[in-house]
Amino acid sequence: MRKNFVRKSTFVLFILVVMIPSIVLGLGTEKQVNQASENSNKPNTDYQGEAPVFKNVSVHDPSIIKDGDTYYVFGSHIEAAKSKDLKSWTSFANGYTTPGNVIYGDLSKNLAGSFAWAGENDSDSKGGYAVWAPDVFWNKDYVNEDGTKGAYMTYYSASSTYIRSAIGYAVSKNIEGPYKDVDTIVYSGFTKNEEYDANSKVNKKWTNTNINKLIENGTLTGPRSDWFNSNGSYANSNFPNAIDANLFYDEDGKLWMTYGSWSGGIFMLEIDKTTGQAIYPGEDGATDDGRLVDRYFGTKIAGGYGKSGEGPYIVYDKNTGYYYLYVTYGWLGADGGYNMRLFRSTSPDGPYVDAEGKNAVLPGNVDHSPYGMKLMGNFLFERKVGDPGTGIGYGYLSPGHNSVYYDSETGQQFLVFHTRFPETGEMHELRIHQMFMNKDGWPVVAPYRYAGETNDKVNRQDLIGEYKFINQGKDTSANIHKSVFIRLNKDNTVTGDVEGTWKKTSHNQAEITVDGDTYDGVFVRQWDPTSERYVMTFTAVSKEGVSIWGSKVLNKTDVEIVEDVLKDLSLGDTENVISNLTLPTEGTRHTEISWETSDSSVVTESGVINRPEVNSKSVTASLTATITKGDITKTKSFEITVLPYKEAGLVAQYSFEDGLNELTGNFETGTVTGNRIDNQGGTITYANGKTGKAAVFNGESGIRLPNGLISSNTYSVSLWLKPEQLTMYTTTFFGAKDSNNWLSLVPNGPANGSTMVWSGSSTWYDAAAGMKINNDEWSHLAFTVDNGTINVYVNGVQKFTGTNFPNIFTSTDSSFGLGVNYWDTPFKGLMDELRIYEGALTPSQVSNLAEANK
Repeated sequence: MRKNFVRKSTFVLFILVVMIPSIVLGLGTEKQVNQASENSNKPNTDYQGEAPVFKNVSVHDPSIIKDGDTYYVFGSHIEAAKSKDLKSWTSFANGYTTPGNVIYGDLSKNLAGSFAWAGENDSDSKGGYAVWAPDVFWNKDYVNEDGTKGAYMTYYSASSTYIRSAIGYAVSKNIEGPYKDVDTIVYSGFTKNEEYDANSKVNKKWTNTNINKLIENGTLTGPRSDWFNSNGSYANSNFPNAIDANLFYDEDGKLWMTYGSWSGGIFMLEIDKTTGQAIYPGEDGATDDGRLVDRYFGTKIAGGYGKSGEGPYIVYDKNTGYYYLYVTYGWLGADGGYNMRLFRSTSPDGPYVDAEGKNAVLPGNVDHSPYGMKLMGNFLFERKVGDPGTGIGYGYLSPGHNSVYYDSETGQQFLVFHTRFPETGEMHELRIHQMFMNKDGWPVVAPYRYAGETNDKVNRQDLIGEYKFINQGKDTSANIHKSVFIRLNKDNTVTGDVEGTWKKTSHNQAEITVDGDTYDGVFVRQWDPTSERYVMTFTAVSKEGVSIWGSKVLNKTDVEIVEDVLKDLSLGDTENVISNLTLPTEGTRHTEISWETSDSSVVTESGVINRPEVNSKSVTASLTATITKGDITKTKSFEITVLPYKEAGLVAQYSFEDGLNELTGNFETGTVTGNRIDNQGGTITYANGKTGKAAVFNGESGIRLPNGLISSNTYSVSLWLKPEQLTMYTTTFFGAKDSNNWLSLVPNGPANGSTMVWSGSSTWYDAAAGMKINNDEWSHLAFTVDNGTINVYVNGVQKFTGTNFPNIFTSTDSSFGLGVNYWDTPFKGLMDELRIYEGALTPSQVSNLAEANK
């Protein structure tokens, strides 16, 4: 688990169960759809049945285990959930609550051994905890304190930086806990001499780990000099980060632990089944194929050189005789390109290779995108105008850190992972997809989440038709692989946006050749959450490690398609237009949409509006869409009414002239807080500002403003900032209706470090300026919200405009603060002239505010 994303993942502790729109998540409904036998296997049968029902949870880095008739997932930040059917999940953990922690009881006391090194009120876990990526399994051989055999074991990680971590383990006779800590077995991030990280009192010298004890008992002869760089720091490009443990049994019943994240790669140690302790190699060496064997860390099996690669998970398949190593490349944020890769080996400790024979252990500091079978990354089955359903379609962002459940009774395999979603910010949820073996013994992943589908025989006639097609590529990037259209023809050709051939072999095996590359996989019927139908799909992978998916659409004529686009085409509320219109230029299946305007001074043919000034009258114009596919053409017109700007009234002003007085008299004086909006303490001083005096924030304090400062969906915020330092996620202006609905004006935000307005709610919103303000310089920041339309300004220049910004402040008791929120590092620097307006300032008014004090 890469540690530069602690804040966001920690925040999901507030989101235990989030039901987000079916356009993205594909939530089932209780409705019945047309009935037909799934087993009839007659051509052209409408294979419809009862719609699946899903209940979603947020569990990051999920580890799956089945106990009796119940499936469990355990994840980072002590989240856990359970299910009877892999579709409807219920959370049962309580995060970092302590004492009374469901999983660990008294958290601080129980995990004190690991926390002495990392993970509690230390460095990037300052003020809280950081317990990451546990792996839970049943060990029938473990000998308990009372002498009985058998225990549920969790191997967890405590972490304080991207390299200073520790893996410990705890046991319980009840799968739901509480688990009692036993020991800490692997440490990383240690140094040759005494050193300390920022905001930490932990001495990182190697003698403060368990290595000293291992030397004393003769397991190790001493520290390895290669563990340290020339300056004495930890050589993390060659050695692992002790995090993301996974336990598995080999075919002979031996127990192994693989672990690691970025840094020097993924390593492996044998584990004593009766004690849970690591069996350290004790001496340095190399495998027969030249991979590193370290006396303490074990055998290197993947990655290295600081390249991404984390969340290892190994599964042995007795049918193929292979050990399958799953690992996730990229960074876990929505823009991080997280994607799941696969290698395999005939030996538990490697070498692990992909279908081209590329070793999972990198040969050097190279681009590692070509390495590994890419199972899934960013994708979108794009819904365009005229397609069934609503919204943008079905897709994921940064899916990864998976585990795998293999059902020994049915032979089914399930990929279990967390994912984010297009246009929903950093909110994430658990997902389960079924996997199938292709003819070469490589797992392929079903395109849609598991909804009860089975690996049935399919009829060739049902495969012929048009599909939405996705090629996952081999990249690790923020790019979203969007669907295009292809057709599987009766003569076994593939036509459309890609061309080639196809055939069905055996009862449902698929062999598809497109653009010269051959992909092997399966055809399987699945639930399409956008169209809310069971549809034919295919999933396949090439020897180059590229995965492709297809999802069949209904056969329609050009007349029917144009009619679908005509009915679906909408511009929303056209009687109260206050922001630029998004005019689609393409409908489903390459239908063309062109636009004409009756008055370009009101709205252009590209949708740009010219809004009248304050106290002017509304203006109107017509937009006409021409919809064309083949020889079929139809038109549709929209009457557009553009509203004038409204006068924005000043409702609150804090000028910080040696105090926190509110100058309009509408609100009370602000109060000083500590390092969070809801605690006490702290100090605010004053210094020369942009106008008169300014408030000085020392990085440990903030200001609590009166509740109800904003209580509508039309408002403006303006202030001057002079940051002394820019830390990720640190807020300047913060407002929250509750812990799930908030906005934050962030100088250094999660969208590539951009200055932005960031909102968290049932749907997340990033209003990024596309640039970052400078340290030690005064900058004017402002944003306006007008019934869902948001504009962000830097130094009087509009940097962002967008729609569908959430309506957060729906009551008069929302909380507001400056420099602090509930989670992040406080602001350090100067702040001046905070102004709150009821109503949206015009661009010229914002520009005037920015120019007034230059």
